[in-house]
Amino acid sequence: MRRTRTTGVIALAATAALTLAACSSDDGGETDTGGETTDTMEEEEGAGGEGVTIGIKFDQPGLGFMDGDTPSGFDVDVAKYVAGELGYSEDQIEWVEAPSAQRETLLSTGQVDMIFATYSITDERREQVSYAGPYFVAGQDLLVAADNTDITGPDTLDGKNLCSVTGSTSAQRIKDEYSEGVNLLEQPGYAECVTALTSGQVDAVTTDDIILAGLGAQPANSGQVKVVGNTFSEERYGVGIPQDSDQCEDINAALQQMIDDGSWQEYIDSATEGTGYTPNQDLNPPEFDPCDM
Repeated sequence: MRRTRTTGVIALAATAALTLAACSSDDGGETDTGGETTDTMEEEEGAGGEGVTIGIKFDQPGLGFMDGDTPSGFDVDVAKYVAGELGYSEDQIEWVEAPSAQRETLLSTGQVDMIFATYSITDERREQVSYAGPYFVAGQDLLVAADNTDITGPDTLDGKNLCSVTGSTSAQRIKDEYSEGVNLLEQPGYAECVTALTSGQVDAVTTDDIILAGLGAQPANSGQVKVVGNTFSEERYGVGIPQDSDQCEDINAALQQMIDDGSWQEYIDSATEGTGYTPNQDLNPPEFDPCDM
């Protein structure tokens, strides 16, 4: 975690104090200046304290969203809880935007201490970063109109219009593996996909189930859409940490406490309220990976 570095400053101050004492020894009693300088440095060291820098998404309503200076969402709630268990108050947290493509760089260069940003644990990513958790296991699913009874899974989309975000492989996977006759529509973001869904331009939207539920829980979409609830992948969201971090076991202990005291379920319910969403009970709450992986 980030610490205020004052040791070098104190040493320089002490050296300067000795020099002043030597130069003014004829005056006697002038050595008090050095003591005052050191006291001041010690006060500054105590006032500096510590903080923690946490990466989140800024553009995922229900998961990680920044409204002005106020973050919200499931990932944010989990991050606050873990930070609290590690000894940090909310005003000691510095929130940093962590877009998907930049997460490994943010950790490996020390720009953040931890990342909570729908950060799926993969072997490829483990070559650059480490993880605690996972704290949630998501799965690819579908968001449809609340009154839709025709679409029940990825194999029921032939002849339907399906939306996903530009650059995502989610929709193409459905076309390749489940419904060859589906028509794909790309939008720059999932909010645009949901707008296309509620306006009737598409029949379904696809990405991770909890992301879909978070979008559906937004006031503008409430009661208009639902998550199908038939996941067909596993995405294990972990807490990203630098490879040299010694925080894994402490973070896992905090996550376990969060699950045990009911906060984990409370955060999920808050993020997905009104959508009828229920996490996959076979996978959640998840079991943690060993910290020495």
